[in-house]
Amino acid sequence: MVSECTGRSKGVPSGGNMEKIQWKPLLLSILISLGTGTLAGLLTSGSMEKYQTLYHPPLAPPGWVFPVVWTILYFLMGVAAYRVYVSGNDDTKQALLIYGAQLLVNALWPLLFFKLDAYFFSFIWLLLLFDLVLLTARCFSMIDQIAGKLLIPYLIWLVFAGYLNLAYLIHNLFN
Repeated sequence: MVSECTGRSKGVPSGGNMEKIQWKPLLLSILISLGTGTLAGLLTSGSMEKYQTLYHPPLAPPGWVFPVVWTILYFLMGVAAYRVYVSGNDDTKQALLIYGAQLLVNALWPLLFFKLDAYFFSFIWLLLLFDLVLLTARCFSMIDQIAGKLLIPYLIWLVFAGYLNLAYLIHNLFN
């Protein structure tokens, strides 16, 4: 398993070395992130229809909210990864490996939840995802503070997703 970033830095932790946008790496980074979401969506086609049939705990949003929120989150992830990639920091490779691991874990969660109906395992998987994203945010912050902050909405959304997942799990255990 990849360990935490050390904080060794050639780059500027505040993100102050972003003088000129490098469009090709930026677009590639955003496409990788959005592509992960698109792949997860394709693998779980029909999940929004299934979502409509599930028990809806208090605060559960309508189905159309999920693709909107995830598109924004994947965009923010892509920008954060780009900022780390172009930083010139010694820990860039390690931080991006952790980022890639969380993207993979992220892409597999909807399969567990929607296709396999594995509510307990998907909740545990979500906890793993949260831990990986938290680690990613810490590593990104050591390299570029703005990149780390760009992952905060993602962490908040994962807490909310955990609430929903746990509510479905409890409801299915007792009904």
